[in-house]
Amino acid sequence: MTNVSPESSGEAQSQTGVYPDSDTAKKRGLLSKIHTFESLSIRDFRLLWLGQFDTSLGQWMDNISRAYLIYHITSSPLQLGLASAVRGIPLLLFGIIAGALADRSGRKAQLVVAQVTNTFLNLILATLVLMDRVQPWHVYVTGFLAGTVQAFQNPARQTLISDIVGRKHLINALALNSMATNSSRAVGPAFAGILIATIGVHGSYYVQAVMFALATMWTIQMRVPERGPESLRVAREPFFQSVKAGIAYVSTNSNIRAQLVLALGPLTLGQPYTSMMPIFARDVLHGGPRLQGLLLTAVGVGSLLGAFVVASIPRRHAYALPAVIGALIFSIAVFFFGSSEWIWLSIVCTFLSGVFMTTYQTQNQTLLQLSAPRDIRGRVMSIYLLNRATVPIGTLFAGALAQRFGGPTAVHIMSLCAMSIVLFVVFTQPRFLRLKIDLYDEPRA
Repeated sequence: MTNVSPESSGEAQSQTGVYPDSDTAKKRGLLSKIHTFESLSIRDFRLLWLGQFDTSLGQWMDNISRAYLIYHITSSPLQLGLASAVRGIPLLLFGIIAGALADRSGRKAQLVVAQVTNTFLNLILATLVLMDRVQPWHVYVTGFLAGTVQAFQNPARQTLISDIVGRKHLINALALNSMATNSSRAVGPAFAGILIATIGVHGSYYVQAVMFALATMWTIQMRVPERGPESLRVAREPFFQSVKAGIAYVSTNSNIRAQLVLALGPLTLGQPYTSMMPIFARDVLHGGPRLQGLLLTAVGVGSLLGAFVVASIPRRHAYALPAVIGALIFSIAVFFFGSSEWIWLSIVCTFLSGVFMTTYQTQNQTLLQLSAPRDIRGRVMSIYLLNRATVPIGTLFAGALAQRFGGPTAVHIMSLCAMSIVLFVVFTQPRFLRLKIDLYDEPRA
């Protein structure tokens, strides 16, 4: 097996004192005895996890509420799509800048500012709706600002996970983080729909404001390890030099490049098949909204199961090969979904796509956080998190293909492209397949 690259392993040794002692930090309660939830026994990660669930729930509620609001005001399908795009544009514009800021300043402070800003944005929009003063430009401006806040929030939150739990518990913590995200994805839209139907759109946005306020309260209570000397050096260098250094690091580290290709490629090209569920439910499988909901539920259940499995397996090392295999199986499952004309097979394919999408993403992100030195991790993670913006672009591409060739052909083309990207990594980076990284805090001899 090939160990982590020299620049990464050297950082692992020099940063041993940065992380808290996970064994002494966790409480000896029930959570510490169940491997699946062991990282939740660490107080500060528990607070971070609660904040992740709340903010993710608020973001999924916003997706439904904002779409309903703009369509209610304008009755325009074009503006419906534009409102969604405006919220995603800042993720592309400010991603690497947000990562550089997370490496230079306090990640906890960056997260608190982002969550407080989100609280006020939701309060403003809710009040405008309640007073019947809301205009389309209000929806666009608050959407752009909410997307900007998310761009700065994402790298700070993701890098705080490794700061708090250390190497030993990182893969478990990331799996639990994925469980929180997928749970909120299942609950958030339904909760928003109930609030809109019973109270109105303003009710949904007031509740979202409360969600972000609670997340802020929990974040403030966290204790974050002090920054090491390398992080302090980064804080003193010119800002755009930090941005340039992050891009240079990614471009010269072959393992990091391979992990980012796996993070962006298969997901951008594979996940958009979920946006075409209405086509498959009605025109291919001859069902209706109930079947569409069943197919999407299978994806969600598979994602939760995948995260649960990854969190439950005890291990001493993180490997690249399972992430590559998971990305390949995910792409294959999407391809067979596009080929299926049987309901039971389609459900199985969507379930498997959810399982392997989550497992490969969690393991790949673990490798990425362990491979990148702590003082540059925010910039690396900001590039990884660009998938939040590239997936909507992939969805637009998939829609254009479906318009021209039909849903099944569009899914076939997209999934074959996703498979090709995975195979490209396999054949061009054979050493990456043997990558193995120690999960324990102690430096290796």
